[in-house]
Amino acid sequence: MAADETTPLLPNGTTEDNSRQSSLPSRSSNNTDTDNTTSDDHHHVNKEKQWSLNPLTLLTRLHVETRILLAAFLITTSFSFTQVPIFYVFYLMECDDFYTRHPPYAGSGDRCSRNEIAAGTATDFSFLAMSTTICGTVNLFFAGWLVKKIGPRLALMAQVLVPAIRVLTQILGVLAGGRSGIVIFQATQLITVLGGPVGYILIINIIVGEVVSPARRTPVFGMLQGCFMLGQAVGYLTGGMIGDAWGIRRPFEVAFVAFLISTAYVQLALPYVRPESMAGGKKAGSKDKGVAAGFFAPLKVLAPQRVRLRSGKEIKHFGVVILCTGVFLGVLATDFAAMLIQMYATAVFGFHQSDNGWLMSEFALMRAVFLILLFPRIISSGRKWYAKRQSKRQPRRDSISDERDPATQGLLIRPEQLEAPMGTCAEEEPMVTQPPTETEDTHFDLFFLRWSLVVDGLLTSCAALATEKWHIYLAAAMLPFASGTAPAAKGVMTEMCSPSQRADALNALTLVENIGRLATQGFFGFVFAALAEVGKPHLTFYCNAILAMIAASVLIFSRFPPTGSELIEADDAEEHVDGST
Repeated sequence: MAADETTPLLPNGTTEDNSRQSSLPSRSSNNTDTDNTTSDDHHHVNKEKQWSLNPLTLLTRLHVETRILLAAFLITTSFSFTQVPIFYVFYLMECDDFYTRHPPYAGSGDRCSRNEIAAGTATDFSFLAMSTTICGTVNLFFAGWLVKKIGPRLALMAQVLVPAIRVLTQILGVLAGGRSGIVIFQATQLITVLGGPVGYILIINIIVGEVVSPARRTPVFGMLQGCFMLGQAVGYLTGGMIGDAWGIRRPFEVAFVAFLISTAYVQLALPYVRPESMAGGKKAGSKDKGVAAGFFAPLKVLAPQRVRLRSGKEIKHFGVVILCTGVFLGVLATDFAAMLIQMYATAVFGFHQSDNGWLMSEFALMRAVFLILLFPRIISSGRKWYAKRQSKRQPRRDSISDERDPATQGLLIRPEQLEAPMGTCAEEEPMVTQPPTETEDTHFDLFFLRWSLVVDGLLTSCAALATEKWHIYLAAAMLPFASGTAPAAKGVMTEMCSPSQRADALNALTLVENIGRLATQGFFGFVFAALAEVGKPHLTFYCNAILAMIAASVLIFSRFPPTGSELIEADDAEEHVDGST
């Protein structure tokens, strides 16, 4: 009989019977071997059960989104341990420096409660923030370049480990005190070039953009921002309490240990993604444009896009340019809110380190609650509402469905739609799922972005009416409910650009936010100092509110590319030119 694919490997014939009979004399020995094998198998099963209870195994079994969000929480907590103590240290060092140039304090009450000291603290802290942001801008380019070279996980480990060295050097500034301590603190910010908060936030957002499905991207960006805020809430509160209980130096020591723990967690829990497998990674056969070109590649995203319409006509699209302009103005208006409330409470209501710790913890905790619990539901419900609203206003786009190939309906056929596997980069087969509706969804994200700035401006203006301490706590609880601007902007930005530019797009948007953060800390820091000199620091809130309204007005002119159009990338244009020549 001819053998085929259904023929068993061990035939049921005389061969089996003969082998069975030949084995009868040695049954006892075989029983012994069977018993040993059974015991070995039982021991192997016990080892598997013990291994299944290993914390590392349990950690890696969590969903990739959960592991990324937990990493964001741990790292942000490590950074936030010293934020409240740093401001209070500057307040004390400025007070000491003030009385080295003035007669000793002879009155009753807090000797540091003077308008000159509040203004000096605001000025010196603004310089610190500006130097941090300038170094963070360089770190932003360095982190984006490092991701393309060694991958996001190793790059994130570097961004977390380097700040541990900075924390150790800041202890010297605490011990020095006075003007010398202020100078030491400002000098240690140079370490931020190699690793800092800007770089790690960028890399975590890049990881989300690579491993999260398109439909989940904007909600996860919001939850990620919420985990940042939750980490800040825990770090602000515990940092201030640790400083009050065990001295101002202790929060810096705790932060050092927390950075080491976070570095180990990143290595053990986050997924590994090779640089070549990323959407913006180097393609096979592509030319290496050099270190400088890769270092400043995000700047190309900020240029006007070239779009090919259905008719074949090529036009320039300014949606990304206007979006980045509006985001810059929005950051300029809103990013100083947390620091403004802290400075206002310290100068007007006499808040101390623990008070500021509770205040900033409340502010960050409310932002975390909004972004983790409410923001995803707002985006999900808003997309459905916006889709129904658009379907009533304009006819159904039958031409779009006609252009789709029925054979590919429901298939994930693009690389960015596939989740990055854990510990390997083997290719995956396309899997059947619901077809994504990215364009309709992200239209609401842009709508939400505009109105979020309007609400933020209204709430900020109300904070200027505070006349009691509990008014400050109420303002810190209400302002976070308009904090969905940053994640919504990231979701819109990633959809306005091509998949191959996603990492550079997030890098470019982070750069715009960083420049806006630098401008707001310098500009509104000096504005607050000037208004504090004349006894009217509350007017700074109105300046923030007006600027937020201007940012919302600018975003009205930001649009997605026309329906049915195609983005023309720079590499495609160069290949077209080379082919024509």
